[in-house]
Parts: sequence; structure tokens; C-alpha cells
Amino acid sequence: MNILKETITYQEFKKMEFDDNDTSWYEIINGELVRKQAPTTDHQAISAEIVFHLTSFSKKTKSGRVLFAPLDVVFEDENMFHPDILFIRKERLFIVDEKEKVVMGAPDLVVEILSKSTASDDKGEKKDVYEKFGVKEYWLVDPVKKAFEVYTLVNDRFKLTTYLEGEGTLKSGLLEGFEMDIEQVFEEAKF
Repeated sequence: MNILKETITYQEFKKMEFDDNDTSWYEIINGELVRKQAPTTDHQAISAEIVFHLTSFSKKTKSGRVLFAPLDVVFEDENMFHPDILFIRKERLFIVDEKEKVVMGAPDLVVEILSKSTASDDKGEKKDVYEKFGVKEYWLVDPVKKAFEVYTLVNDRFKLTTYLEGEGTLKSGLLEGFEMDIEQVFEEAKF
């Protein structure tokens, strides 16, 4: 994590100017501006496979929208993230601010793909914020272990409801009827 300033709000962040050659992404985690490096090709390939499955499902069922990073998702002025992948149910699309082209509120599903530089945030502070603001389902994807952890919001707390490593079919409690073969996801993501 590369903290740039003691504390900052999303409103202050929007007024900041960045060098045109700066390829970093920025998140605000509990008031701290954090510089993120661009994802690797492996990360992007895994993300693309998951987006493909989620988008195919959401188009078939007309259940909502799939979006992906980089995209500002603002939970509150002190917490703005770029989740790798997110899904918003059709009846909650009002959280997409069409004027600002950002998401203002908690998506229904968030997927984060772990990397050395992001794992501690994804498993710690960001997970806590997702839980606090009512993300219904949170998937952590570990490319090294080829694993998926699925957390479901139960009584306002995340509960690990599924752990798959290497193989198995991921089913979502949020997206009724959704199934994804995780072995295929990692296989298709290979270069």
C-alpha cells in the first residue's frame, strides 16, 4: 500500500490534478489516499473470464449490470474503491450516478482478485467497508491457489459460505441459478 496523504475525502480527491503520464489507480481507504499499480495480465485474464460469465448470466436473466475497474465506487466520502468486478441488481441501478459516471453506494456483489500488493486491503479494511455498507456477496479470488472464497452477508456480517480450490462449481446465493466452473475460469485465463 502506498499512502500519499494523511487523510482525504472523495470531494477533495475529485479536485486533485494528476500527471497525464500517471498510470496508477487511486482508492481512498478509510480516509487514506492509496496508489494502486495497474493489474497484471494474469489478473486481467481472470477478471475477463469472470466478467464474461457474470455478464452472460445478467443478460440472459435481465437481472442487473456488471461493471469493472477502473470505476469509482463511493461508499462514503472517506471510502472510494475500484472493485475488480461488481454487479448491481436491476432494481438498485439508481446507485449509478449517470451525471458523474460513478457508483454512489454499495453494489450487490463485489469480486476482488488478490495480488501481493492488494491482498491485505481486500481481506481487511476493504472487506470491512463492504460488510458495513451492505454488499450482499463478496468473492475473493486467489490466482495462486486457484481458489474462490464466497462471503455472504448474514445478519449484517460476512459469513464464509463457499470455499473452492482448484475445481468445483461456484454457485451464488445472490444470483439465483448462476453457476461457474472455477477450473474452467483459471484454464481459460491462461496465456
